[in-house]
Amino acid sequence: MAVHETPSPDSLFQIAPFVRFWIARICTAAANQMLSVAVAWQIYQLTGSAMDLGLVGLFQFLPRVFLTATAGNMADSHDRKRIATLAQVVQATVLTALLLLTLAHAIDRQWIFALVAVSGAARTFEMPATSSLLSTLVPSRLLTKAVALNASAIQAAFIVGPALAGLLYALGDAVVHGITLILFVAAAAAFASIPSAREERPAIAGSEWQKFVDGLRFIRGQRVVLGAISLDLFAVLFGGATALMPILAVELLHTGPWGLGLLRSAPSVGALLMSAVLARVPLEHHVGRIMFASVAVYAAATVGFGLSTSLWLSLALLAVLGAADMISMVIRGSLVQLQTPDHMRGRVSAVNSIFIGASNQLGEFESGVTAAWFGAAPAVILGGVCSLAVTALWMRWFPQLLSADRLAGRR
Repeated sequence: MAVHETPSPDSLFQIAPFVRFWIARICTAAANQMLSVAVAWQIYQLTGSAMDLGLVGLFQFLPRVFLTATAGNMADSHDRKRIATLAQVVQATVLTALLLLTLAHAIDRQWIFALVAVSGAARTFEMPATSSLLSTLVPSRLLTKAVALNASAIQAAFIVGPALAGLLYALGDAVVHGITLILFVAAAAAFASIPSAREERPAIAGSEWQKFVDGLRFIRGQRVVLGAISLDLFAVLFGGATALMPILAVELLHTGPWGLGLLRSAPSVGALLMSAVLARVPLEHHVGRIMFASVAVYAAATVGFGLSTSLWLSLALLAVLGAADMISMVIRGSLVQLQTPDHMRGRVSAVNSIFIGASNQLGEFESGVTAAWFGAAPAVILGGVCSLAVTALWMRWFPQLLSADRLAGRR
């Protein structure tokens, strides 16, 4: 007679909250990607300006400069799932405004800049809360797998979101905004359904700035963590080509919004395939060297994308770029989470989020500025070359990261 092993109450408690977290992250990731495609195409159609495309990224980033300290501290002293839920509600409000303004034919660049700034503020609070929340939903021994599973789900959303936005644009930008609004509402509902933490989080002594500095000091004292976070910051800051995709799609690849959607989806196709590989072949040794190699491949693929005049070659290069970035992201996310104690995770995640924001949104602004000076394709190529240079410098400046062997936590 077969004997069935009864799951422990602890494991039963953790499965449902993680699934709800997973669903919420899929919805919000897809929604943010659809919003990015819609806003980029909408403002390019309004102004045709590379600088305005870059300014979208800048206005998304600026709230992080002023709010990151508060966001990190709140993630360490308040219910993280409530913060994440409220962030989705704010995002849904932004989409409601975009939808109504679009339907009224009253949308202009000033409204877009203002609304993406509000969206950026909401994401500033969302990122440290959700990053810290994940580590409380699974045992520490399963965190690396949870990070990979969460990342693969997000990459799947990154594939579907932009492609869907590009296709739906045939029905009008209001349709894209409406579907995006539904996704943010679904994400808010999923986050709200996660049980609140059983223990009360104590208030942290000190001013907002002092508490944020605590996070900075912790990262500065962890050379592996500092190297991983800063490598991602500068490599993506220079190498990101997302903001310029509307220009490249029209001028070099001779396609429309559907092609832009495919270009935005392609990195996530590569990332999702790589996440499947990582699920079967875990990263067990030489993780530092693997991370540097993946960043170098990311930079080289960026250079190739800037040189390409074929849509299909560009899609292939972007898929390689995304696969390389997935390796780097899994290693970096695991290193940061496993080497940070729980009472510091909110503040460390907040610092990490401003680094990520700088690399993504500020990188978009940098791309817009260099494209205005040199042209879109030269700006992408120059960015890839700079990312290769950053990789070489960080290998020399952070030997501890280069020699990191295993993704092992202290707990």
